[in-house]
Amino acid sequence: MGKKANIINLDDLVVKFAGDSGDGMQLTGTLFSELAALNGNDLATFPDFPAEIRAPHNTVAGVSGFQVHVGKRKIYTPGDLCDILVAMNPASLRANLKWTKKGATIIIDESTFEEKAILKAGYQESPLTDGSLKDYNIIKAPISELAVKSLEGLDINKKVAMRTKNMFALGIVAYLFNVKVEKAVSIIEKKFGNKEMIFRANEAAIRSGYEFSESHDSIKNIYNVGPASLEKGRYRNITGNVATAWGLLAGAEKSGRPFFLGSYPITPATEILMELSIHKSLGAKVYQAEDEIAGICSAIGASFAGSFATTTTSGPGLSLKSEAIGLAVITELPLVIVNVQRAGPSTGMPTKSEQSDLLQALYGRNGECPLIVISASSPANCFYYAYIASKLSMEHMTPVILLTEGYLGLGSELLKIPKMSELEDINPPLAKPNDPDFKPYKRDAEKLIRKWAVPGTEGLRHRIGGLEKTNVDGNVSTDPLNHELMVKLREEKVKKVENYIPDQEVVGEESGDLLVVGWGGTEGALISTVKKMQEENYKISLAHFNYIKPLPKNTKSILSKFKKIIVCELNMGQFVDYLKINFPEFEYHKYNKVQGQPFHVNELTEVFKNLLEEK
Repeated sequence: MGKKANIINLDDLVVKFAGDSGDGMQLTGTLFSELAALNGNDLATFPDFPAEIRAPHNTVAGVSGFQVHVGKRKIYTPGDLCDILVAMNPASLRANLKWTKKGATIIIDESTFEEKAILKAGYQESPLTDGSLKDYNIIKAPISELAVKSLEGLDINKKVAMRTKNMFALGIVAYLFNVKVEKAVSIIEKKFGNKEMIFRANEAAIRSGYEFSESHDSIKNIYNVGPASLEKGRYRNITGNVATAWGLLAGAEKSGRPFFLGSYPITPATEILMELSIHKSLGAKVYQAEDEIAGICSAIGASFAGSFATTTTSGPGLSLKSEAIGLAVITELPLVIVNVQRAGPSTGMPTKSEQSDLLQALYGRNGECPLIVISASSPANCFYYAYIASKLSMEHMTPVILLTEGYLGLGSELLKIPKMSELEDINPPLAKPNDPDFKPYKRDAEKLIRKWAVPGTEGLRHRIGGLEKTNVDGNVSTDPLNHELMVKLREEKVKKVENYIPDQEVVGEESGDLLVVGWGGTEGALISTVKKMQEENYKISLAHFNYIKPLPKNTKSILSKFKKIIVCELNMGQFVDYLKINFPEFEYHKYNKVQGQPFHVNELTEVFKNLLEEK
């Protein structure tokens, strides 16, 4: 390490890599998060990038960012403000300065701060000379030039060499993060080791960035974040989309049913399709359909044929799938529909996260069309809720919508990889060959479920379809009383699921002045805020919901024990409206944000304190 640098010990550190689209910020952030995981830190990440494949060069709209929060304690969020900002051009500095702490370290590629780029970013004069950065520790380096220079001994042209500037920046951050350069190189080797020239180029750049930092006079401090105290086990830094794919595969294996995915690519859910497509060795059959409707219809066909069937999408795709979801409901077939939510309506902001589709998941179909709705709340627990969705769908013979979010699907955290023996059993209600009592809609008295009769099973020939059927026999019927009976049975079947899900838990005391209510991907920010305020002796607790339809049986009891209730969502108030329908006797406050950005702990703290102080 540099002789002049002071080592500052921290409990946690927030780093953001920001640059032009094409500067490799998503890759750099991912590699740094892997470096942090190798260092033993807990972590959470937040990728933030434009929807355009090649956004306008050197514009604020074209800035791509990746934020990483690492710590030696449990990390729940990717952090509010960053301690280290890497700004690869003027636009990335302008876009992210507001998300940077006063006194933070800002690493700037001064090679890109040319007059044309400065003006295009919206500055009137260079921020490097106008005094606007006086409250920050600025490390100016001609990163692009030095990266190219570091590759002079390799047979690589300048255009390709320029692509290693992100690795030079990573070398600087690795030094500031107080890790040996060899550990950083090992991450690069794991990524590019089978491509010798690419590996050698990136290795040269990262070593050069590290060496630059060791001798640069403006680097006076380096930061040490010790390893987190994690439960013993095997961990993987995993995105929510990959975790979802693994959870679905685990559900298929545990149930003994062959796995099928019928899907169409859509941001930000495509990575689930991509991940599942590489696991043919596990028996996964993956069909990339020509559109959203074909994707879900192929999955329904696979379910009828006896497979554990799934389909994945985002909000606009869920709209297109709605008619077919109704078919899965009326036929009473198991099907998991994963919706990785994004900002809408219509195409909206495809790469921005939002809790936009809750009411669509609950009610967005024609007729009385009930199904199970659950939500994941962190990148890692996407695995578990995908598995739970698999179990509930197959054991209760009904579709399940699993809601995740772009922030969860593309973000990452550490997952302690479970053993298959640790997961609950999944027991699909398969009909036995030549069962003399079999009828297509004869129901189990406890769960109201029908048997899953796989076509080709001897003696179980039957038909199902989109027309209403008679109870038990399954004949086509337009009888009004039978239709009402079937509608009520399908609703009651979903209602009975409440007997097979856990009671809602409360973080903190079970009574008090304020109950914070959330669902889905806001959990990290909410739990961080509530725990912080509990340490300050506020009588505040959190009820964060993963089971939405049906709600846990003790929901009303929890709501009744607090003086005030506030529901926080990244939408205009969809869950609070759902609670009002189910429990109209309570008064609800709400806090909503629809900016395509997650909640910050500081903003939530201010909201909760103001509400507690109101008489």
